[in-house]
Amino acid sequence: MDMWDPYISSTLEHVPGAHGKIVFDRFHVMKHVNEAVDSVRKEENRELAKKSIMDLKGTRYLWLYSGDNLPERYRQRYGDLKASDLRTGRAHSMKENIRSLWNHQSMGEAKEYWKNWLSWVAHSSIDAMKIVAKMMRMHIDKILNYFTHRITNAKAEGINSKISLIEKMAYGFRNRSYLRTAIYFKCGNLELYP
Repeated sequence: MDMWDPYISSTLEHVPGAHGKIVFDRFHVMKHVNEAVDSVRKEENRELAKKSIMDLKGTRYLWLYSGDNLPERYRQRYGDLKASDLRTGRAHSMKENIRSLWNHQSMGEAKEYWKNWLSWVAHSSIDAMKIVAKMMRMHIDKILNYFTHRITNAKAEGINSKISLIEKMAYGFRNRSYLRTAIYFKCGNLELYP
């Protein structure tokens, strides 16, 4: 689930033993980490622009890619930026490292990895990443519940994205039953013609 307080409190109130059942999904954790990297980039870009250095201009999406999924056309520029001593590059390295948290085999390994990552972030000078690490520390038991249940809400997020796209393509629906029909049609992979 998302780390939104009303979700958490409602689940804790209505589900017996919810503390051990809530799993904060990788998608939502990484969303917060990506936002922190982007805020570091914005702040550093403003500082560099005052000195007429435009190295970070137009690089917003470059930092949001994972290292594995970086398109070939960005690799040269990405390598040059990573080689320079930018706070954004260090924040991106922290982001890439925390992605590995979910790859561990056991909760014990993941907990040890988490402690090392937290120490790295805590001793850095990057405030946005420290804020995310503090938020994660508050919820680390529910993040690590992944290793007990091994579940994510990736399919639900994918369906929600499809539904949002359906609404956007139609510029809204006047009737909820039309929306429901469009969702069944698109998400059910139905063919219009026999």
